[in-house]
Amino acid sequence: FFHRRVSSTELSMAGQMAKKIQNNFKLVLLGDAAVGKSSCVERFVKNEFFEFQQPTIGAAFLTQTIPLDEYIVKFEIWDTAGQERYRSLAPMYYRGAAAALVVYDITDSDSFAGARTWIDELQRQGSADIVIGLAGNKLDLHSQRKVDAKEAKQYADENGCIFFETSAKTGANVQEIFVAIAQKLPKNVQPQQNDTIQIISTEESSRGGLGCCGGGKK
Repeated sequence: FFHRRVSSTELSMAGQMAKKIQNNFKLVLLGDAAVGKSSCVERFVKNEFFEFQQPTIGAAFLTQTIPLDEYIVKFEIWDTAGQERYRSLAPMYYRGAAAALVVYDITDSDSFAGARTWIDELQRQGSADIVIGLAGNKLDLHSQRKVDAKEAKQYADENGCIFFETSAKTGANVQEIFVAIAQKLPKNVQPQQNDTIQIISTEESSRGGLGCCGGGKK
């Protein structure tokens, strides 16, 4: 058998990771259809981008960890469908969420209006201390911009939101906005029973979308 010699540096790093506390947080992605929510989370979790992304059916569930200096954040991510007919089911996904990432398309002013509506809803109906990020996606199409970055930044500041313009295609600022959200979450959380979404019937999309509640697809 071949035995690899483990360096003292590797042992030290492993020890440091073992000592770090892992905090789990539920994060929900919200926004209008076709703004790039799924592309952003695929870039964050898998470092992948697909030019032609299938619309999310129901909600896709993914996880990703972010190691910070003193602890590890594990995001339990619900990527929700953006079509209007699914909107009434959104509260089921953001209920109990510690964080939300609201995404709009910088080339579509209507999607920015939609993002503001989502943020207003989260502030009224979400958790009292929810951390909200606002992502102006498709920065790679800046020549077709319809939403002014300064206007979006001012809105985010006025509403206590983290703001980045992102490009799921190039990866610009995708990791950064998730890290910024992680850094604003509480460092010490007590283990608790998370709100759960009961899956009664599932019908998988190509991304592993989940149907829920009474067997219907979301």
